[in-house]
Amino acid sequence: MPAAFMPAHSPAAERNRGPILAELLRRLPSAGTALEIAAGTGQHAAHFAAALPGWTWQPTDGDAAALPSIDAWCRGLPNVRPALQLDVLAAAWPGVPDRVDLVYAANLLHIAPWPVCAALMQGAARHLAPQGLLVTYGPWFVDGEPTAPGNLAFDADLRARNPAWGLRRLADVEAQALAAGLLLREAVAMPANNRLLVWGRG
Repeated sequence: MPAAFMPAHSPAAERNRGPILAELLRRLPSAGTALEIAAGTGQHAAHFAAALPGWTWQPTDGDAAALPSIDAWCRGLPNVRPALQLDVLAAAWPGVPDRVDLVYAANLLHIAPWPVCAALMQGAARHLAPQGLLVTYGPWFVDGEPTAPGNLAFDADLRARNPAWGLRRLADVEAQALAAGLLLREAVAMPANNRLLVWGRG
C-alpha cells in the first residue's frame, strides 16, 4: 500500500466507538476470536482490537474497495488479521474462522437488503462457539415505543436512496434470529437513538 494512502474516516464511527467498546468490555472475556461484519472504514476494528489485546480480530466487508482502509487503520496491531472480503449472503463464508467467540456487526441491517438479516443470523449461528455472542448495533423500530424524529428522517433518507434499505423492526429481526437458533439476550440503549443488541444461542 502506498505510504501516502489515507484511510477512510467516518465521524459517526469516531463518535460511537467509545460507547460501544464500553459495552463490549462489560460482556467479553479477556481473550477470544472476533469476526466483524461490514467493518467499513476500519475505525471500529482498530479501536476495539487495541483495547482487547487478548482477542484476535478478523475484519470483513462486502466491498473490496473498503479493505485497504481497514488494513490501514489496523496497521501495527498484531492481533488484527488482514481484512477479508465477505458476502454475507453467500451460503458459506470462506476464509472466516470455523469458530468465533464474537460476531460484531454495526450499522449493517438498515443499509442492506432485508435478506441480509437472515443470512447474518444463519452465518453467525454456523460460526459462533457455544457461548459466543452476536452483537449488532444501530437504530431500530421497536413495537410500542415512539420512534425518534431523527430516526424517522434517517429511514426516509435511506429508502429514498435505495428502496431495499431502511430501519428494521426489531421484532422482525428477532424472528430471523430465532429461526437460526439465536435469542435476544440484551437490548442496550445507546447514544443518538441507537441500540446495542446482544444475541446468543437458545
